[in-house]
Amino acid sequence: MTSIFSEEGKNIACTVVEAGPNVVTQVKTIENEGYESIQLAFGEKKEKNTSKALKGHFQKAGTTPKAKVVEFKEFSEAKALGDTITVDLFQVGDFVDVVGTSKGKGFQGVVKRHGFGGVGMQTHGQHNRLRAPGSLGASSFPSRVFKGMRMAGRTGGERVKTQNLEVVAVFPEKNIIVLKGAIPGPKGGFVIIEK
Repeated sequence: MTSIFSEEGKNIACTVVEAGPNVVTQVKTIENEGYESIQLAFGEKKEKNTSKALKGHFQKAGTTPKAKVVEFKEFSEAKALGDTITVDLFQVGDFVDVVGTSKGKGFQGVVKRHGFGGVGMQTHGQHNRLRAPGSLGASSFPSRVFKGMRMAGRTGGERVKTQNLEVVAVFPEKNIIVLKGAIPGPKGGFVIIEK
């Protein structure tokens, strides 16, 4: 993340995203697949790390192997196989949704994972219950813990969509767009930008 100053002099927290060039690797039609969409590929990948099926798929589009392939339905502009799509789609002031995989935080307790408050004050003999989950609510019937109970467990590493992020700046020569606010995932991670 970084920050830029607006025309009014306000400091705005922003995220810089490299959003292109994206190559059209497949155009799906109602006649062939039963629905309309286009498949875009981004990033570079070594040929030795690409399967033979994907190599053939990329050769058909006339491009080198790519790291990420994503399908978009209801794409506004009709594109042909092998075309390149850049950040020219976006204008300053547009609002976009960003989908990504959130940062993994490992095995966490209920206070960090679900926001439990713990016991509170350390009184009446409470010496080790400050961040414990407390009672789970089941007794002799049904004699089990219900599925979906908020308990300790692995946190993060989930698909997250951040909605209505404003496009603050677009740099077409470098294929970079600047979004107001934070996006899910680590630095260098792949995200999907939906207009």
